[in-house]
Amino acid sequence: MDIVVPMSTLHSPGRGRDRWQDTASAAGLLADDGSVAVTIFAEMSALAVRTGAINLGQGFPDVDGPEYVKQAAIAAIQEGRNQYAPGDGVPELRGAIAEHQKRHYGLDVDPATEVLVTTGATEALTASILALTRPGDEVLTLEPFYDSHAAAIGMSGATHVTAPLLPGPDGFRLDVDALRAAASPRLRMIVLNSPHNPTGTVLTRDELTAIATVARERDAIVVTDEVYEHLTFGAEHIPVATLPGMAERTLTISSSGKTFSLTGWKVGWVHGPSDLVTAVRTVKQFLTYTSGSPFQPAIAQALADDDTPRALAASLADRRDLLCSGLEAAGFTVTRPAGTYFVMADASGPLARLGLRDGVELCRRLPELAGVVAIPAAAFCRGGSPTAKALASHVRFTFVKSPDVITRAVERLARGLRTATP
Repeated sequence: MDIVVPMSTLHSPGRGRDRWQDTASAAGLLADDGSVAVTIFAEMSALAVRTGAINLGQGFPDVDGPEYVKQAAIAAIQEGRNQYAPGDGVPELRGAIAEHQKRHYGLDVDPATEVLVTTGATEALTASILALTRPGDEVLTLEPFYDSHAAAIGMSGATHVTAPLLPGPDGFRLDVDALRAAASPRLRMIVLNSPHNPTGTVLTRDELTAIATVARERDAIVVTDEVYEHLTFGAEHIPVATLPGMAERTLTISSSGKTFSLTGWKVGWVHGPSDLVTAVRTVKQFLTYTSGSPFQPAIAQALADDDTPRALAASLADRRDLLCSGLEAAGFTVTRPAGTYFVMADASGPLARLGLRDGVELCRRLPELAGVVAIPAAAFCRGGSPTAKALASHVRFTFVKSPDVITRAVERLARGLRTATP
Protein backbone atom coordinates (compact mmCIF):
# COMPACT_ATOMS: atom_id res chain seq x y z
CA MET A 1 0.00 0.00 0.00
CA ASP A 2 1.31 3.46 -0.88
CA ILE A 3 2.37 5.75 1.96
CA VAL A 4 1.04 9.23 1.25
CA VAL A 5 1.52 12.60 2.90
CA PRO A 6 -1.19 15.24 2.39
CA MET A 7 0.11 18.34 0.65
CA SER A 8 -1.67 20.56 3.20
CA THR A 9 0.86 19.49 5.84
CA LEU A 10 3.78 20.57 3.69
CA HIS A 11 2.60 23.54 1.69
CA SER A 12 1.13 26.96 2.44
CA PRO A 13 -1.87 28.07 0.32
CA GLY A 14 -1.16 30.82 -2.18
CA ARG A 15 2.52 30.06 -2.62
CA GLY A 16 2.20 28.19 -5.90
CA ARG A 17 4.09 24.98 -6.49
CA ASP A 18 7.42 24.46 -4.73
CA ARG A 19 10.47 22.85 -6.28
CA TRP A 20 10.09 19.70 -4.17
CA GLN A 21 6.69 19.21 -5.81
CA ASP A 22 8.27 19.53 -9.25
CA THR A 23 10.74 16.85 -8.19
CA ALA A 24 8.01 14.55 -6.87
CA SER A 25 5.92 15.10 -9.99
CA ALA A 26 8.86 14.36 -12.28
CA ALA A 27 9.41 11.07 -10.44
CA GLY A 28 5.72 10.17 -10.71
CA LEU A 29 5.11 10.52 -6.97
CA LEU A 30 2.74 13.51 -6.84
CA ALA A 31 -0.97 12.72 -7.10
CA ASP A 32 -3.63 15.09 -8.45
CA ASP A 33 -4.79 15.80 -4.89
CA GLY A 34 -1.26 16.80 -3.85
CA SER A 35 -0.48 13.67 -1.86
CA VAL A 36 3.03 12.25 -2.16
CA ALA A 37 3.65 8.51 -2.47
CA VAL A 38 6.84 6.66 -1.66
CA THR A 39 8.70 5.25 -4.63
CA ILE A 40 7.61 1.91 -6.03
CA PHE A 41 10.98 0.56 -4.87
CA ALA A 42 10.24 1.46 -1.25
CA GLU A 43 6.71 0.09 -1.58
CA MET A 44 7.88 -3.22 -3.00
CA SER A 45 10.70 -3.58 -0.49
CA ALA A 46 8.23 -3.01 2.35
CA LEU A 47 6.00 -5.68 0.83
CA ALA A 48 8.94 -8.08 0.72
CA VAL A 49 9.63 -7.53 4.42
CA ARG A 50 5.97 -7.82 5.41
CA THR A 51 5.31 -11.01 3.43
CA GLY A 52 8.71 -12.69 3.65
CA ALA A 53 8.96 -12.60 -0.16
CA ILE A 54 12.24 -12.93 -2.04
CA ASN A 55 13.14 -9.43 -3.21
CA LEU A 56 14.08 -9.54 -6.88
CA GLY A 57 12.96 -5.93 -7.23
CA GLN A 58 15.83 -3.93 -5.77
CA GLY A 59 19.25 -4.28 -7.43
CA PHE A 60 21.77 -4.79 -4.67
CA PRO A 61 24.12 -7.79 -4.30
CA ASP A 62 23.61 -10.27 -1.49
CA VAL A 63 27.38 -10.70 -1.06
CA ASP A 64 30.11 -8.13 -0.36
CA GLY A 65 32.89 -7.08 -2.69
CA PRO A 66 36.53 -8.21 -2.61
CA GLU A 67 38.14 -8.77 0.76
CA TYR A 68 41.30 -6.85 -0.18
CA VAL A 69 39.24 -3.73 -0.94
CA LYS A 70 37.48 -3.95 2.42
CA GLN A 71 40.83 -4.41 4.14
CA ALA A 72 42.20 -1.36 2.33
CA ALA A 73 39.33 0.72 3.74
CA ILE A 74 39.96 -0.66 7.23
CA ALA A 75 43.64 0.23 6.89
CA ALA A 76 42.72 3.76 5.81
CA ILE A 77 40.52 4.14 8.88
CA GLN A 78 43.28 2.89 11.15
CA GLU A 79 45.75 5.25 9.47
CA GLY A 80 43.54 8.19 10.43
CA ARG A 81 41.99 9.03 7.05
CA ASN A 82 38.71 9.85 8.72
CA GLN A 83 38.32 13.61 8.26
CA TYR A 84 37.14 15.52 5.21
CA ALA A 85 38.69 14.38 1.95
CA PRO A 86 39.50 17.11 -0.60
CA GLY A 87 36.36 18.36 -2.31
CA ASP A 88 37.52 16.99 -5.66
CA GLY A 89 38.39 13.59 -4.15
CA VAL A 90 41.69 12.18 -2.89
CA PRO A 91 44.50 12.48 -5.45
CA GLU A 92 45.15 8.74 -5.70
CA LEU A 93 41.50 8.03 -6.61
CA ARG A 94 41.36 10.81 -9.20
CA GLY A 95 44.56 9.44 -10.70
CA ALA A 96 43.17 5.88 -10.68
CA ILE A 97 40.01 7.04 -12.47
CA ALA A 98 42.06 8.77 -15.19
CA GLU A 99 44.31 5.72 -15.60
CA HIS A 100 41.27 3.41 -15.78
CA GLN A 101 39.72 5.48 -18.57
CA LYS A 102 43.01 5.48 -20.50
CA ARG A 103 43.56 1.74 -20.04
CA HIS A 104 40.05 0.66 -21.00
CA TYR A 105 38.94 3.27 -23.53
CA GLY A 106 41.97 5.27 -24.66
CA LEU A 107 40.58 8.48 -23.13
CA ASP A 108 43.12 11.08 -21.99
CA VAL A 109 41.81 12.59 -18.76
CA ASP A 110 43.61 15.15 -16.58
CA PRO A 111 43.06 13.98 -12.98
CA ALA A 112 43.79 17.46 -11.64
CA THR A 113 41.14 19.37 -13.59
CA GLU A 114 38.85 16.88 -15.32
CA VAL A 115 37.85 14.43 -12.56
CA LEU A 116 35.46 14.95 -9.66
CA VAL A 117 34.72 12.31 -7.02
CA THR A 118 31.07 12.27 -5.86
CA THR A 119 28.79 10.57 -3.37
CA GLY A 120 27.81 7.85 -5.79
CA ALA A 121 26.76 8.24 -9.40
CA THR A 122 23.41 9.66 -8.30
CA GLU A 123 25.03 12.80 -6.90
CA ALA A 124 27.17 13.17 -10.03
CA LEU A 125 24.08 12.97 -12.23
CA THR A 126 22.01 15.32 -10.10
CA ALA A 127 24.79 17.88 -9.74
CA SER A 128 25.44 17.78 -13.50
CA ILE A 129 21.79 18.35 -14.36
CA LEU A 130 21.39 21.12 -11.75
CA ALA A 131 24.59 22.83 -12.84
CA LEU A 132 23.95 22.88 -16.55
CA THR A 133 20.18 23.14 -17.14
CA ARG A 134 17.44 25.54 -16.13
CA PRO A 135 13.76 26.31 -16.82
CA GLY A 136 13.17 26.62 -20.56
CA ASP A 137 15.79 23.99 -21.41
CA GLU A 138 14.89 20.48 -22.51
CA VAL A 139 16.66 17.36 -21.28
CA LEU A 140 16.26 14.20 -23.31
CA THR A 141 16.47 10.71 -21.86
CA LEU A 142 15.68 7.32 -23.24
CA GLU A 143 12.43 5.78 -21.98
CA PRO A 144 12.14 3.71 -19.83
CA PHE A 145 14.56 5.64 -17.60
CA TYR A 146 16.05 5.32 -14.14
CA ASP A 147 13.81 7.30 -11.80
CA SER A 148 16.51 9.57 -10.34
CA HIS A 149 17.21 10.96 -13.82
CA ALA A 150 13.64 12.26 -14.06
CA ALA A 151 13.72 13.56 -10.48
CA ALA A 152 16.90 15.54 -11.09
CA ILE A 153 15.40 17.10 -14.22
CA GLY A 154 12.39 18.08 -12.10
CA MET A 155 14.70 19.71 -9.54
CA SER A 156 16.35 21.80 -12.24
CA GLY A 157 13.06 23.09 -13.66
CA ALA A 158 13.98 21.89 -17.14
CA THR A 159 11.53 19.98 -19.34
CA HIS A 160 11.94 16.22 -19.65
CA VAL A 161 11.55 14.78 -23.15
CA THR A 162 12.12 11.16 -24.14
CA ALA A 163 12.89 8.78 -26.97
CA PRO A 164 11.70 5.19 -26.60
CA LEU A 165 13.59 1.95 -26.18
CA LEU A 166 11.19 -0.79 -27.27
CA PRO A 167 11.57 -4.57 -27.35
CA GLY A 168 12.15 -6.43 -30.59
CA PRO A 169 13.81 -9.61 -31.86
CA ASP A 170 17.27 -8.31 -30.90
CA GLY A 171 16.31 -6.81 -27.54
CA PHE A 172 15.30 -3.29 -26.58
CA ARG A 173 16.48 -0.91 -29.29
CA LEU A 174 16.46 2.84 -29.78
CA ASP A 175 13.91 4.42 -32.11
CA VAL A 176 16.30 6.79 -33.90
CA ASP A 177 13.53 8.63 -35.77
CA ALA A 178 11.77 9.31 -32.48
CA LEU A 179 15.06 10.52 -31.00
CA ARG A 180 15.51 13.05 -33.78
CA ALA A 181 11.89 14.17 -33.50
CA ALA A 182 12.26 14.73 -29.75
CA ALA A 183 15.38 16.90 -30.14
CA SER A 184 13.97 20.40 -30.46
CA PRO A 185 16.02 23.64 -30.67
CA ARG A 186 15.53 23.94 -26.88
CA LEU A 187 17.51 20.76 -26.25
CA ARG A 188 20.28 21.48 -23.75
CA MET A 189 21.27 18.02 -22.53
CA ILE A 190 20.97 14.33 -23.39
CA VAL A 191 21.20 11.95 -20.42
CA LEU A 192 22.23 8.45 -21.47
CA ASN A 193 22.40 5.24 -19.50
CA SER A 194 24.26 2.38 -21.16
CA PRO A 195 24.39 -0.42 -20.16
CA HIS A 196 20.78 0.51 -19.51
CA ASN A 197 18.68 0.10 -16.38
CA PRO A 198 15.96 -1.24 -16.51
CA THR A 199 16.14 -2.96 -19.91
CA GLY A 200 19.67 -4.41 -19.83
CA THR A 201 20.35 -2.94 -23.28
CA VAL A 202 23.90 -2.06 -24.28
CA LEU A 203 23.64 0.64 -26.92
CA THR A 204 25.35 -0.19 -30.20
CA ARG A 205 27.89 1.99 -31.96
CA ASP A 206 25.25 2.90 -34.56
CA GLU A 207 22.79 3.96 -31.86
CA LEU A 208 25.43 5.98 -30.05
CA THR A 209 26.51 7.61 -33.32
CA ALA A 210 22.91 8.69 -33.96
CA ILE A 211 22.74 10.19 -30.46
CA ALA A 212 26.10 11.93 -30.93
CA THR A 213 24.93 13.39 -34.23
CA VAL A 214 21.85 14.88 -32.58
CA ALA A 215 23.98 16.27 -29.73
CA ARG A 216 26.34 18.01 -32.16
CA GLU A 217 23.50 19.35 -34.33
CA ARG A 218 21.73 20.82 -31.28
CA ASP A 219 24.95 21.82 -29.48
CA ALA A 220 23.79 19.76 -26.52
CA ILE A 221 25.80 18.41 -23.59
CA VAL A 222 25.74 14.64 -23.11
CA VAL A 223 25.75 13.18 -19.60
CA THR A 224 26.34 9.45 -19.51
CA ASP A 225 25.47 7.07 -16.68
CA GLU A 226 27.90 4.17 -17.18
CA VAL A 227 27.77 2.49 -13.76
CA TYR A 228 27.34 -0.96 -15.36
CA GLU A 229 30.23 -0.43 -17.78
CA HIS A 230 32.01 -3.68 -16.81
CA LEU A 231 28.88 -5.80 -16.35
CA THR A 232 28.15 -6.81 -19.92
CA PHE A 233 27.60 -10.25 -21.43
CA GLY A 234 29.15 -10.50 -24.87
CA ALA A 235 28.27 -6.92 -25.84
CA GLU A 236 30.82 -4.12 -26.15
CA HIS A 237 30.38 -1.09 -23.94
CA ILE A 238 31.35 2.03 -25.91
CA PRO A 239 31.65 5.30 -23.97
CA VAL A 240 30.06 8.17 -25.89
CA ALA A 241 33.13 10.29 -25.13
CA THR A 242 35.20 8.07 -27.44
CA LEU A 243 33.15 9.01 -30.52
CA PRO A 244 34.37 11.78 -32.85
CA GLY A 245 33.70 15.28 -31.56
CA MET A 246 32.13 14.06 -28.31
CA ALA A 247 34.84 14.27 -25.63
CA GLU A 248 34.50 18.07 -25.49
CA ARG A 249 30.75 17.92 -24.80
CA THR A 250 30.42 14.78 -22.64
CA LEU A 251 30.37 14.24 -18.89
CA THR A 252 31.05 10.57 -18.16
CA ILE A 253 29.74 9.20 -14.86
CA SER A 254 30.43 5.89 -13.18
CA SER A 255 30.91 4.42 -9.71
CA SER A 256 32.47 1.60 -7.74
CA GLY A 257 29.22 0.28 -6.29
CA LYS A 258 28.14 -1.99 -9.14
CA THR A 259 31.60 -2.93 -10.43
CA PHE A 260 32.88 -4.08 -7.03
CA SER A 261 29.61 -4.98 -5.22
CA LEU A 262 30.09 -2.20 -2.67
CA THR A 263 26.91 -0.22 -3.26
CA GLY A 264 26.75 1.16 0.30
CA TRP A 265 30.09 2.92 0.02
CA LYS A 266 28.66 5.45 -2.44
CA VAL A 267 31.90 6.31 -4.22
CA GLY A 268 31.20 7.70 -7.69
CA TRP A 269 32.82 10.11 -10.10
CA VAL A 270 32.38 12.29 -13.15
CA HIS A 271 34.98 13.28 -15.71
CA GLY A 272 34.91 15.53 -18.73
CA PRO A 273 36.11 18.90 -20.02
CA SER A 274 37.44 21.08 -17.22
CA ASP A 275 34.84 23.82 -17.76
CA LEU A 276 31.97 21.36 -17.42
CA VAL A 277 33.55 19.65 -14.41
CA THR A 278 34.02 23.08 -12.79
CA ALA A 279 30.30 23.73 -13.25
CA VAL A 280 29.41 20.40 -11.64
CA ARG A 281 31.88 20.94 -8.79
CA THR A 282 30.35 24.34 -8.05
CA VAL A 283 26.99 22.69 -7.35
CA LYS A 284 28.31 19.47 -5.83
CA GLN A 285 30.32 21.29 -3.15
CA PHE A 286 27.08 22.61 -1.68
CA LEU A 287 25.42 19.19 -1.67
CA THR A 288 27.76 16.85 0.22
CA TYR A 289 31.05 18.75 -0.29
CA THR A 290 32.86 15.43 0.24
CA SER A 291 32.25 11.96 1.67
CA GLY A 292 33.71 8.49 2.14
CA SER A 293 37.24 9.55 3.06
CA PRO A 294 38.61 6.07 3.95
CA PHE A 295 36.70 4.42 1.10
CA GLN A 296 38.27 6.58 -1.59
CA PRO A 297 41.85 5.23 -1.33
CA ALA A 298 40.44 1.69 -1.17
CA ILE A 299 38.55 2.22 -4.43
CA ALA A 300 41.72 3.68 -5.96
CA GLN A 301 43.32 0.28 -5.38
CA ALA A 302 40.27 -1.55 -6.72
CA LEU A 303 40.26 0.35 -10.02
CA ALA A 304 43.61 -1.21 -10.92
CA ASP A 305 41.95 -4.66 -10.69
CA ASP A 306 40.41 -5.89 -13.96
CA ASP A 307 40.03 -9.50 -12.82
CA THR A 308 37.29 -8.91 -10.24
CA PRO A 309 34.91 -7.14 -12.68
CA ARG A 310 35.50 -9.85 -15.31
CA ALA A 311 34.73 -12.59 -12.81
CA LEU A 312 31.60 -10.79 -11.63
CA ALA A 313 30.36 -10.33 -15.21
CA ALA A 314 30.87 -14.04 -15.95
CA SER A 315 29.01 -15.00 -12.78
CA LEU A 316 26.18 -12.58 -13.56
CA ALA A 317 25.84 -14.03 -17.07
CA ASP A 318 25.21 -17.45 -15.54
CA ARG A 319 22.72 -16.03 -13.05
CA ARG A 320 21.00 -14.09 -15.84
CA ASP A 321 20.50 -17.33 -17.76
CA LEU A 322 19.20 -19.08 -14.64
CA LEU A 323 16.64 -16.34 -14.01
CA CYS A 324 15.58 -16.03 -17.65
CA SER A 325 15.00 -19.77 -18.00
CA GLY A 326 13.02 -19.82 -14.77
CA LEU A 327 10.87 -16.86 -15.82
CA GLU A 328 10.11 -18.50 -19.15
CA ALA A 329 9.11 -21.69 -17.35
CA ALA A 330 6.76 -19.60 -15.19
CA GLY A 331 5.01 -18.16 -18.26
CA PHE A 332 6.84 -14.88 -18.86
CA THR A 333 8.28 -13.77 -22.20
CA VAL A 334 11.83 -12.62 -21.55
CA THR A 335 14.03 -10.10 -23.35
CA ARG A 336 17.48 -11.41 -22.51
CA PRO A 337 19.68 -8.51 -21.35
CA ALA A 338 23.19 -7.78 -22.66
CA GLY A 339 24.28 -6.07 -19.44
CA THR A 340 23.42 -4.75 -15.95
CA TYR A 341 21.73 -6.57 -13.04
CA PHE A 342 18.27 -6.71 -14.60
CA VAL A 343 15.93 -8.52 -16.97
CA MET A 344 12.66 -7.19 -18.35
CA ALA A 345 9.89 -9.75 -18.74
CA ASP A 346 6.53 -9.46 -20.48
CA ALA A 347 3.87 -10.79 -18.11
CA SER A 348 1.03 -10.83 -20.66
CA GLY A 349 0.47 -14.55 -20.11
CA PRO A 350 0.19 -14.43 -16.30
CA LEU A 351 -1.86 -11.22 -16.48
CA ALA A 352 -4.42 -12.79 -18.82
CA ARG A 353 -4.71 -15.93 -16.72
CA LEU A 354 -5.14 -14.02 -13.48
CA GLY A 355 -7.42 -11.31 -14.90
CA LEU A 356 -5.06 -8.52 -13.90
CA ARG A 357 -4.77 -5.24 -15.77
CA ASP A 358 -1.04 -4.55 -15.92
CA GLY A 359 2.39 -5.05 -14.40
CA VAL A 360 1.66 -2.72 -11.49
CA GLU A 361 -1.25 -4.89 -10.34
CA LEU A 362 0.79 -8.04 -10.82
CA CYS A 363 3.74 -6.72 -8.79
CA ARG A 364 1.42 -5.78 -5.93
CA ARG A 365 -0.03 -9.30 -5.97
CA LEU A 366 3.16 -11.32 -6.54
CA PRO A 367 4.42 -11.29 -2.92
CA GLU A 368 1.28 -13.03 -1.72
CA LEU A 369 0.68 -15.11 -4.85
CA ALA A 370 4.23 -16.40 -5.24
CA GLY A 371 6.46 -14.98 -2.51
CA VAL A 372 8.53 -12.90 -4.95
CA VAL A 373 8.91 -9.13 -5.44
CA ALA A 374 9.48 -7.45 -8.83
CA ILE A 375 9.20 -3.86 -10.13
CA PRO A 376 6.71 -2.84 -12.86
CA ALA A 377 8.12 -1.19 -15.98
CA ALA A 378 5.68 1.66 -15.37
CA ALA A 379 8.00 2.85 -12.58
CA PHE A 380 10.53 3.78 -15.27
CA CYS A 381 8.13 5.63 -17.62
CA ARG A 382 6.18 8.87 -17.66
CA GLY A 383 2.57 8.29 -16.72
CA GLY A 384 0.43 7.79 -19.82
CA SER A 385 3.33 8.03 -22.29
CA PRO A 386 3.31 5.82 -25.41
CA THR A 387 6.25 3.89 -23.97
CA ALA A 388 4.41 3.33 -20.68
CA LYS A 389 1.45 1.96 -22.60
CA ALA A 390 3.66 -0.26 -24.76
CA LEU A 391 5.37 -1.69 -21.67
CA ALA A 392 2.31 -1.86 -19.41
CA SER A 393 2.59 -5.64 -19.11
CA HIS A 394 6.36 -5.67 -18.43
CA VAL A 395 8.08 -6.13 -15.08
CA ARG A 396 11.73 -5.99 -14.03
CA PHE A 397 13.56 -8.65 -12.03
CA THR A 398 17.15 -8.56 -10.75
CA PHE A 399 19.60 -11.45 -11.00
CA VAL A 400 22.30 -9.96 -8.75
CA LYS A 401 21.46 -12.57 -6.12
CA SER A 402 22.99 -15.94 -5.33
CA PRO A 403 22.04 -18.86 -7.61
CA ASP A 404 20.26 -20.47 -4.66
CA VAL A 405 18.09 -17.40 -4.12
CA ILE A 406 17.26 -17.17 -7.83
CA THR A 407 16.40 -20.86 -8.00
CA ARG A 408 14.06 -20.58 -5.02
CA ALA A 409 12.47 -17.45 -6.49
CA VAL A 410 11.69 -18.95 -9.90
CA GLU A 411 10.37 -22.14 -8.30
CA ARG A 412 8.04 -20.00 -6.19
CA LEU A 413 6.94 -18.06 -9.27
CA ALA A 414 6.19 -21.16 -11.29
CA ARG A 415 4.29 -22.81 -8.42
CA GLY A 416 2.46 -19.68 -7.30
CA LEU A 417 1.32 -18.60 -10.76
CA ARG A 418 0.31 -22.15 -11.66
CA THR A 419 -1.95 -22.53 -8.64
CA ALA A 420 -3.24 -18.95 -8.32
CA THR A 421 -6.82 -18.18 -9.23
CA PRO A 422 -8.21 -14.90 -10.60
